[in-house]
Amino acid sequence: MAVLEVNDLRMYFALEGKGCVKAVDGLAFSLERGRTLGIVGESGCGKSSLATTLLQVLPDNGRVTSGSILLDGVDVLQLGEEVLEKSYRWKKIAMVFQGAMNSFDPVFKVGDQLVEAIVKHSDLTEKEARMRMVELLESVRIERSVANYYPHEYSGGMKQRAMIAMALALNPEVLIADEPTTALDVIAQAQILKLMRQLQSERNISMILITHDVAIVSEMSDDIAVMYAGKIVEHGSTEGVILSPGHPYTKGLLESVPVIQRGRRKKLESITGTPPNLLDPPRGCRFHPRCPYRIPVCDETEPELAEFDGSHVVACHRMLEKLW
Repeated sequence: MAVLEVNDLRMYFALEGKGCVKAVDGLAFSLERGRTLGIVGESGCGKSSLATTLLQVLPDNGRVTSGSILLDGVDVLQLGEEVLEKSYRWKKIAMVFQGAMNSFDPVFKVGDQLVEAIVKHSDLTEKEARMRMVELLESVRIERSVANYYPHEYSGGMKQRAMIAMALALNPEVLIADEPTTALDVIAQAQILKLMRQLQSERNISMILITHDVAIVSEMSDDIAVMYAGKIVEHGSTEGVILSPGHPYTKGLLESVPVIQRGRRKKLESITGTPPNLLDPPRGCRFHPRCPYRIPVCDETEPELAEFDGSHVVACHRMLEKLW
């Protein structure tokens, strides 16, 4: 059963005198309860813009122009700011923001910041919130005595775990994790990912994992959506997308990942060119200027998502015309 359904979602940033950046442009997907959807793509493809749209914390120049975000059947886009603040954010959906290093106020103790968030978004008293704070920190392997430390006294991994604790403070149904292992060493990354899997299993949370790292998303996710230039170009089960990619962009992402196995040698391939300017994206398929497999129709007509290999959907003209 889907806890979150996104339909034809479009969110544009208005730039005065220049036009609109089409950061999220016609996205549709669903997230089932207790499952993880990995959203992968290069920097600038719209992943973080999607996250802030789902959370409804857009900057002043961000506007949702069409679509719906259904959480438990309720269209979030129809809710007022007061309802969003009291009943949606934190209680229904929460987020682990990218870069925990800069997410805490440096002049307040970490424990006090968790208590403040709990009190603001719940009916708990400060005493009850402080007890909840201790419970949360211990659930992410942080001792209660460390709650009295300031952010600069935490290691990078501890800050990230504290951010996860804050996001889980009110037991949300959906957790968005935006690049949760950025700037961490490989040991801390492994610990954070293991912790997130464990907490998700214990609490039956649905999770959206946003990353540019194909290895992480293949390990953590049940399903994968590949984003390029504000659109989803491939979407389906993790096994289907990883083992049988149908879009040239997905193929390029996978070919750029090193394989570390004894006896195997693989030449790393890069994707030529750069992502397009979303103020004026290319006509037709947005990937066609960088695509080694382009055919004439790619220049003029935007491909629709269609079933591929029985396990997922792909937006590619060559695939649709069975030219692979």
